[in-house]
Amino acid sequence: MTIEEILFETEEKMLKTEEHVVHQFTGVRTGKASPTLVENVMVEAYGSMMRLKELATISAPEARMLMVQPFDQSTMKAVEKAIQSSGLGLNPASQGKFIRIVLPDLSAERRQEFIKICKKMTEDGRVAIRSERRAAMDLLKKAKADGTSEDDVKGAETDVQKLTDGYIAKLDGHLGTKEIEILKV
Repeated sequence: MTIEEILFETEEKMLKTEEHVVHQFTGVRTGKASPTLVENVMVEAYGSMMRLKELATISAPEARMLMVQPFDQSTMKAVEKAIQSSGLGLNPASQGKFIRIVLPDLSAERRQEFIKICKKMTEDGRVAIRSERRAAMDLLKKAKADGTSEDDVKGAETDVQKLTDGYIAKLDGHLGTKEIEILKV
C-alpha cells in the first residue's frame, strides 16, 4: 500500500467517524422536536424487532410536537408502547390514525444529562479517530520496512497526526454546537 493510499484511507475512516458522531447527536433531544429523536426506537411488530422509521412516517408539524403515522394501523399499540418505554421521557397519545407526542420542557438536570451523553459520544469518536491514527502509523512502519524512504514515512506520519488533530477539533466543535442547542431554552 502506498503512502497516498494510507493517508486517503485514514482520512476516509476519520470522516466516517465524524459523520457517525454527528448522526448520533441528532438522537439527543434539544428544545425542539426532531424526527430523528424517535426514528431508531425499536418496536416489536410482525414477530420481530423493527425500527420505528421502518414502520411509520415521522414528522414534526410544530416546534415541540412529533406526529407518528404507522403504515399499518394494526401496529399502532406496539408503536405507542415502544415510544413510552424507550427511556426518552416521552408520553405518546393516540389520536385516530396518528400518534401525537408533545415534548415536555427539559429541566436543568435533564439538560445536563443530555450534555453528558453527548460528551460520551464525542469521547467515543475521539477514541475511534485515535485508533485510526494508530492503524495508519502501523501501516506506515510496514511501508518503511518495505523500502519506502524514511523521510517520506516521517512526512506521512506528520500528515496523519495533522488529520487526527483536525478531526478531533471538528468533533469538539460539533459538541460545542450541540451543547448550545441543548442549553437553549
